[in-house]
Amino acid sequence: MSTATALRRIGRQLDDPASLGRAVDDLLAARARPPAVLALGEPTHGIEAFPLLRNELLAHLVERGYRSIVLETDFFAASVVDDYAGGADGGIDAVLATGFSHGFGRVPGNRELVEQLRAHNADREPHDRVRFHGFDAPTESATAPSPRRSLFAVRDHLPAALRPKSVRDLDALLGDDAEWANEAVVHDPSASVGDSDRARALRVVADDLASALRRAAPLLRPVDPDGYDLAAAHARTALGLLRYHAAMAEPGPDRLATLLGVRAEMMAENLLAIVARERRRGPVLVFAHNAHLQRARAGMRLGEDEVSWCGAGALVALTLGEDYAFVATDANPRGVPGTLQGALAEATTRRALFPARALLDALPPSTTAGEPIVPGHVPLDPAGVAGADAVVFIADTDGRRHRYW
Repeated sequence: MSTATALRRIGRQLDDPASLGRAVDDLLAARARPPAVLALGEPTHGIEAFPLLRNELLAHLVERGYRSIVLETDFFAASVVDDYAGGADGGIDAVLATGFSHGFGRVPGNRELVEQLRAHNADREPHDRVRFHGFDAPTESATAPSPRRSLFAVRDHLPAALRPKSVRDLDALLGDDAEWANEAVVHDPSASVGDSDRARALRVVADDLASALRRAAPLLRPVDPDGYDLAAAHARTALGLLRYHAAMAEPGPDRLATLLGVRAEMMAENLLAIVARERRRGPVLVFAHNAHLQRARAGMRLGEDEVSWCGAGALVALTLGEDYAFVATDANPRGVPGTLQGALAEATTRRALFPARALLDALPPSTTAGEPIVPGHVPLDPAGVAGADAVVFIADTDGRRHRYW
């Protein structure tokens, strides 16, 4: 039997939203129990087909009891989108501009998602609304902010009598916020403040604050659960940012991998916190780059370097076990024979879902990943498939990226 024939037999063609829903239902029904988190990846950002697939899937999953959507965007900025989706006043253009980091408010499909959420939530009780969350750290590609906002948020949430003594020097230790956001650091580790005496002292302050907040939880959280959870998010963000700045100050060949790993740790902590809070209302759909969600070790080429790290999905799956399910996606309108993308393209008419284990069994051992179709595209390889429960391949996209930065 040829590879193409074997793949056509195991693939579920997704000709419309209904067939997508049935395929995902069957995939989840084959598991020992329904997952608390269904993660849907994309191989790059900015190609319209992937967010549109996400929107179709979310509409189906909401009918199955899902009540949260989590995106690869700043944890704190996402509250702007969530408020709007819950009926708050404001214009959608402003929400897209301020509620998404990384310029993702301009990604095709995200406007439609926000409108979809607002329409669904209209006139519904809070417990039945679909919430919007971000699980990314407040960093951009070249910079990371000062931990000032998060450190003071934790300090201010604590009653004065419970604040650690180390916060007395907080302002002096932080200094000028512009020092922390220096864009030169991405190329010059020596320009970073992250390995300074002040930064090391701030890590002690951040740890003191996080500890004081945890010890005060029995007193504070029953009175103001939302406020306490927000302060806890700021506590882990302050610590994460200080670790990130320390890594930015460290030269050496592993610098990029360390930075990506620290970001992944922050993403995983945020996602686990969201799941812990939302699972009582229903399962969670999370959407991000495949590299952030797969169980397998992530890898990509950045300039001349091959970089690998354990992504957020690998960390979250280690904690959640069978409560975590991951569906990867990919596309390549020019897939060539001998590559995973070429084999999937030959077996796909429009879109198709392939169970990961059956897909791996059907592929020749010599199968490799294809070439990227746009900069930033990370084509799936067999190792990536092994870190997923299924793969959705999209054959009817031109592979063009819409500018969003």
